[in-house]
Amino acid sequence: MSARGSRPALLVVGLCWLAVLFDGLDMFIYGSVLPHLLETRTFGLTADQAGDLGSYATSGMLVGALVAGTIADRIGRKKLMVSCVILFSLASGLCALADSVTVFGLGRTLAGVGLGGLLPTAISMVSDYAPRGRGAIVIGLLMTAHHAGGILSAYVAKWLIDPVGRRAAFWVCVLPLLFAPVLAKFLPESLSFLVAKGRGEEARALAERYDVEVPAVRTGGAGDPWTNLANLLRGNERIQTLLHWVASFGGLLLVYGVATWLPTLMRAEGYELGSALSFVVVFNLGGIVGMLVAGRAADRVTAPRISGMGRFGAVFGPWLGGRLLASGNGDWGFTAFAIAGLSSMVFIGIAALRSPKHTATDSERELVGAH
Repeated sequence: MSARGSRPALLVVGLCWLAVLFDGLDMFIYGSVLPHLLETRTFGLTADQAGDLGSYATSGMLVGALVAGTIADRIGRKKLMVSCVILFSLASGLCALADSVTVFGLGRTLAGVGLGGLLPTAISMVSDYAPRGRGAIVIGLLMTAHHAGGILSAYVAKWLIDPVGRRAAFWVCVLPLLFAPVLAKFLPESLSFLVAKGRGEEARALAERYDVEVPAVRTGGAGDPWTNLANLLRGNERIQTLLHWVASFGGLLLVYGVATWLPTLMRAEGYELGSALSFVVVFNLGGIVGMLVAGRAADRVTAPRISGMGRFGAVFGPWLGGRLLASGNGDWGFTAFAIAGLSSMVFIGIAALRSPKHTATDSERELVGAH
């Protein structure tokens, strides 16, 4: 990383990294606590209900991601990030207090909305302050925080579940409330937001302070979402778009399905809870390596334009695992998730073979990173 981009990376990326770390902790804590919930029959929970609860959070994430852009355009990305941290922290408190599956499910849904709104907003924020030509690697670095949160969730569950109980794990997820004032005080506003709002002098002052360029004014706005979607399905773009959708669907099904059910599936195979949670650590370490490698590669190759259809895979994954366990076919869980991952690899390979090669622009990388 150049000296020119070191200061914004240390501040903006550092603050956003911590926010996404807490995002990952809150997202993955449910899967880490789930074996305890099922074994103790908390709320009278069954496997199929557990799968539904896992999908509530990812459904909330889908909603949060869909509305984040509109809200950020009104109030700014900084305020939205702070609001999302507050929302998913308070929602975790609701989960800690819950005495019924209904209240617990409401907490997980609200947490998902906050989680879904935070991630694309943080990606857009670091894209504004990333050194030119290094956007994808900075986004990849940011995304490692999500998996670092998954690793932290395993240790939180491992250290607290047996001696204290499941409520303590969710109370830990309330602690990011203490980080919200820090984020509000030290995180600068998005340069793109300031430019779009006609606050050019403020944007130039921030750009000079953090030694980055002021983003160009985007003419014509983001456009109608239905028009943008239609453009992705026209002519030669149609097949490429469908291939990327299917690949993204399978990839997110794998990630969020495994994130929810890996400890439970390992317990079913006879592993102790601590050993089962160790697999969560290994799974997320692999994710960190993958993000760094992919981020480096994405700075050199084409960043395809897709929409967020693949996010439905994140909703389907936890539900699928629950249905397999409830029907007595838990042994098929690993097989189902593996098939999803392999299918994604095939489809993305086909898409790559059909794509013309060119160097990705920063705007393309930001678009892809947000999804």
